[in-house]
Amino acid sequence: MKPNFTQKVTNWGNFPVVEKEMRSEDSFKKIKEFVLGHNEVIARGNGRCYGDASLGETIFSTKKLNKFISFDRLNGVIECESGVLLSDILEISVPQGYFLYVTPGTKFISVGGAIASDVHGKNHHAEGCFSEYVIDFKLMTENGEIITCSREENPDKFWATIGGMGLTGIILTVKFKLKNIESAYIRQESIKAENLDEIFRLFEESENWTYTVAWIDCLQKGKNLGRSILMRGEHAFQHELPQNLARQPLRLKKKLQPTVPFYFPGFVLNALTVKIFNLLYYKKQARKEVKSFIDYETFFYPLDAITDWNKIYGKSGFIQYQMVIPKETGREGMKQILETIAASGNGSFLAVLKLFGKNNPEAYNSFPFEGYTLALDFKVNSKLEKLVKKLDDIVQQFGGRIYLTKDSMSRSSLTNYLKNIQSSKFVSLQHKRIINNNS
Repeated sequence: MKPNFTQKVTNWGNFPVVEKEMRSEDSFKKIKEFVLGHNEVIARGNGRCYGDASLGETIFSTKKLNKFISFDRLNGVIECESGVLLSDILEISVPQGYFLYVTPGTKFISVGGAIASDVHGKNHHAEGCFSEYVIDFKLMTENGEIITCSREENPDKFWATIGGMGLTGIILTVKFKLKNIESAYIRQESIKAENLDEIFRLFEESENWTYTVAWIDCLQKGKNLGRSILMRGEHAFQHELPQNLARQPLRLKKKLQPTVPFYFPGFVLNALTVKIFNLLYYKKQARKEVKSFIDYETFFYPLDAITDWNKIYGKSGFIQYQMVIPKETGREGMKQILETIAASGNGSFLAVLKLFGKNNPEAYNSFPFEGYTLALDFKVNSKLEKLVKKLDDIVQQFGGRIYLTKDSMSRSSLTNYLKNIQSSKFVSLQHKRIINNNS
């Protein structure tokens, strides 16, 4: 009799929760046996995506694929197994004067997951997606064969896997490039915007900055619709830093890390508390514009500073809804989206607006294209599915796109993402849901 490996599995949003078989191995031979011994398999990294990606009948966890292979300090090229986290890479690379070219809003994702989602950051308009800096990776296909994929070798598999949500196979190892930095600090400017027109103008004026992102108050209406704060930044040079930071520019002081010890009661997060939080967040910056130097963790990963912050949403969990609207219709599209959210009362205190640059046409499964993207957290409740349906309709009306990495509820026509992926074995719950919703 085979041992029972089933367990409850969920991603960072704690929605949905499934009971499935999940295994983890560190031997390529054992991984091959696992793949060949099951009809359906999906790889899973650190489970920090928000939706139902990587959840399937049989899940292979890459957590044991956590070894570094090489670090070329002269050229800034690193090779590691796919389960290595971005946090692990930063720990060894930042003191050596290197940083990730592209990072999402958490450092606790795996390198394999970064490729499967082709993650983007605050610098897409300037430096593109994670895949732009991937040199090659080793992929285990459904027949257990291990192939090297790059722009020159097996390019069809390379580009299908980029943003392919794990449906082409299991990524085993990855080689990619890092960028040079002189310090672990960001030179930041924070600017308040009174409404949607002003924040769009600020984004357009800031396109020469490497990093731009805005927090947005999604419960405002009328003349205050789109009230927000833009943060733009650059990696600070050593000579720019205040004397106390310039002494050890690549070292950060250890910080206390608070934790959320339990799931908050369901009544804590509601329209009123979100409205109060948004008001306080906007008012805490007294001046119109503030210039400062902050460490990279504060700039890129503010939520990582709180362990288990997802418990704030309670046991029912939450979803993150992220879409992109083409640049030429972005203002009107975002206006309708924000008006719909404000009218629903389903406020999000984690609402982030970014500007995407031109997409790489070879990376046909990647989410970003030139336009504005908005990411919002919503607590799961009985009214949420209705709101998501309305938002989906607006996104579709404006020729937009939903981010599969964060999706767990949308019913829009999303199959175009997966039309070029042919696989009979690597299947996720998300893939089945999308196909069923659109059949």
